[in-house]
Amino acid sequence: MIELKHLKTLTVLRTTGSLTATANNLCLTQSALSHQLKDLEQRLGNPLFLRKTRPVRFTAEGKVLLALADNVLPTIQAAEQELVSCRHQTTGRLQIAIECHSCFQWLMPALKQYQVLWPDVDIDFSSGFSFEPIPALAKGELDLVITSDIQPRHEIHYEPLFDFEMCLIVAPQSALAFKSHIVAADLADQTLLSYPIQRNRLDIVKHFLQPAGIEPLAWKQADNSLMLIQMVSAGMGVAALPNWAVDNFVHQGLIVSKPLGKGLWRRLFAGVRASEQKHHYLEAFFATAKQQCQQHLQGIKTV
Repeated sequence: MIELKHLKTLTVLRTTGSLTATANNLCLTQSALSHQLKDLEQRLGNPLFLRKTRPVRFTAEGKVLLALADNVLPTIQAAEQELVSCRHQTTGRLQIAIECHSCFQWLMPALKQYQVLWPDVDIDFSSGFSFEPIPALAKGELDLVITSDIQPRHEIHYEPLFDFEMCLIVAPQSALAFKSHIVAADLADQTLLSYPIQRNRLDIVKHFLQPAGIEPLAWKQADNSLMLIQMVSAGMGVAALPNWAVDNFVHQGLIVSKPLGKGLWRRLFAGVRASEQKHHYLEAFFATAKQQCQQHLQGIKTV
């Protein structure tokens, strides 16, 4: 029945003392203002002020609404100011989880540059191995998740960072090293090395093996990219990693990189709560991460 515009109108009318001045103050025509007030009075069943008095004199009902306005409007104004300050704040928290575990290669230099400009943002990391990061992000337990495995949710904003190609790395002496590209059936007799996360969350499983109905001969796990690369180089199995993460080791001759099918391209995102995506310190993180990736990673595509 009572809307905020009604309360604002009555407070302006109390200040100006006249309908004409109130209409001018609110950028309304006198007809529109009269219609708004009469509509409210009809809802309440009583007049709110006495016409043809100068300044206007409020009825008991009008005084009740003015008292309400004096309580409500300052509270709303304070909340609006706080929301604006949240967007412009220079302090904050970034509790980060990384599902793309090769990303430390570019993320740490990016964070070093970011902290020079935003020293009052507190940064920490949570392991992405032992829990589901996106639900934790939605609940406020995390503030940012680096991932290529997006789970669409209305409360989560996914900021695209760059596109990259997932490649299969094999030992130089492997028979797969002499193929032009890898098909899913090639992995049926291979040991697939991966990070210690659920298999159905791995890009090579979701987007390459499962569609073809192929299961590797065996699985082994390693905690980080360097260990995976060393195990592949020693002939202990094969692994799927981003092209930019293995480029240096390929040039050293330690491993061979092969495309998966016609090329398995994925997009990396920074996931944050949608209600916070416009915070300046988060927008600055997005910009810094994109800049660092474009400058230092080989074989990626900007988005």
